[in-house]
Amino acid sequence: MQSKIDGPYRGPANGEKPEKLIIMLHGVGADGDDLIDLATPLGSVFPNTGFASPHAPLPYDMAPMGRQWFSLMDRDPNKLLAGAQAAAPVLSAFIDDQKSAHGLNDSDIALLGFSQGTMMSLYHAPRRAGQLAGVLGFSGALIGGGSLETEAVSKPPILLIHGEADPVVPFGAMGAAAQALANAGFTVDTLSRPGLGHGIDPQGLQAGAAFLKSVL
Repeated sequence: MQSKIDGPYRGPANGEKPEKLIIMLHGVGADGDDLIDLATPLGSVFPNTGFASPHAPLPYDMAPMGRQWFSLMDRDPNKLLAGAQAAAPVLSAFIDDQKSAHGLNDSDIALLGFSQGTMMSLYHAPRRAGQLAGVLGFSGALIGGGSLETEAVSKPPILLIHGEADPVVPFGAMGAAAQALANAGFTVDTLSRPGLGHGIDPQGLQAGAAFLKSVL
């Protein structure tokens, strides 16, 4: 696994130094290029904000292209947890590098995850010493929820959005994640998207932007 990761970056729409940063974590089999174009619609809402979309640290092990945060070949919960645990320091180092590069604090940074990127966001953010501004998770699930109450050292606000027709990550994963997070003392909201499969639709993105605006 790479110890250092990078990926595409878009500076603030106003052309100035970023005052805030949204880090976008892609799903399995994609890479940082998959989400960076969200900087265009979000940039109109956050003109003072930079957008970073790192490539995950591992090559995708079920196809010749793409990246992954951890393997999904074995869906045993302990194997998934071990994968998230191994990738967390790499993600943490990327966030620290971005903080240093732009002169920001943890409270100036939000995570936006999709699918496996949501899993990584929900795993790492609570266990990060510095509290991030918030976590926006699309079409994901919670890994390591059983240890949240003892391992959480910060509790950023969270919004989870999920398509009711998702054939990849079951829609019920959103409710299960929200319940576990709430039980551990997190402020968490959810949004169901009727008819939506495994993706991000305009209504979900609009709701996500409103959430990010409230926390950044």
